[in-house]
Amino acid sequence: MPDFAGIDSFKGLSLHTGTWPKEPVDLKRKRVAVIGTGPTAVQLITEIAKEVEHLTVFQRTPNYCAPPRHGPVSLETQRKWKESYDEIHASSFGFRHEFDSRSVFEVNREERLARYEELWQQPGFAKWLSNFHDIGTDPKANEDFAEFVRDKIRARVKDPVVAEKLAPKDHPFGAKRIPLESGYYEVYNQPNVELVDVRETPVERITPNGIRTSDKEYYFDVIIYATGFDAITGPLTRIDIRGEKGKTIKEAWANGPRTNLGIQAAGFPNLFIATSSAFCNYPVCAEMVVEWIRDCIAYLRSKGYKRIVPTPEAEEE
Repeated sequence: MPDFAGIDSFKGLSLHTGTWPKEPVDLKRKRVAVIGTGPTAVQLITEIAKEVEHLTVFQRTPNYCAPPRHGPVSLETQRKWKESYDEIHASSFGFRHEFDSRSVFEVNREERLARYEELWQQPGFAKWLSNFHDIGTDPKANEDFAEFVRDKIRARVKDPVVAEKLAPKDHPFGAKRIPLESGYYEVYNQPNVELVDVRETPVERITPNGIRTSDKEYYFDVIIYATGFDAITGPLTRIDIRGEKGKTIKEAWANGPRTNLGIQAAGFPNLFIATSSAFCNYPVCAEMVVEWIRDCIAYLRSKGYKRIVPTPEAEEE
């Protein structure tokens, strides 16, 4: 939950996407606020906009959202995938994508846009992970594709002012998770949906009747906090893991996680982190890390060592 002043004073229904009730929530004929526009919020907003009386979305950072192109997978395609598991494991981290070996600027603009469009029409993360290799290393190359994505957003949102607010300009494409959506941008064409940019008019406090920004007070029946999860460090910091001199890992990571290669932390001997931020989404990577940990422990035993821990210098590097 965010630390807004007055958050406990709201008289209506307060919900967080991370603790959603198991019983259905009736939002019909309700004035609803959603705070946040991350991956969870994008899915939530798309669905609840179909039934609420009025929806106000409070956005801090817009995302580069992309269509997933979901569709049925034929039995023949499934069979081919299952027969090639070994090849998939050997050649990728679980996604069947490979970056284009060409640079963005090795091809002319017409050919480049045609390639962008081809990727955009493909399902899943192809537009990200099968793109020209330097969109992840060259800011100019990344900006070229980012503007292509912004144009896709502008084409779907009728109000040009709202469209510009929804078009990210403060971070590169791929620097954040790419939410996949089905109809998200069209929500903002509905007459019962309003977008509030909290960078222009910050939230000052939650009131008994709604949300007050620097501009005005909004009145709601329901406030939904789609303000994210402590998804990477949370599962570890919620455990009372103590290292040298009794220091907890929560204390060690108070200013953000510090590790050596995502696997060990200075001050915590013999603690192995099997699925860190780098590997949590990719079973193939997790498998490799676990095998490394197994081999490391076997090595320690074979040499008679009792402990292994990175130095602060190794962690810093």
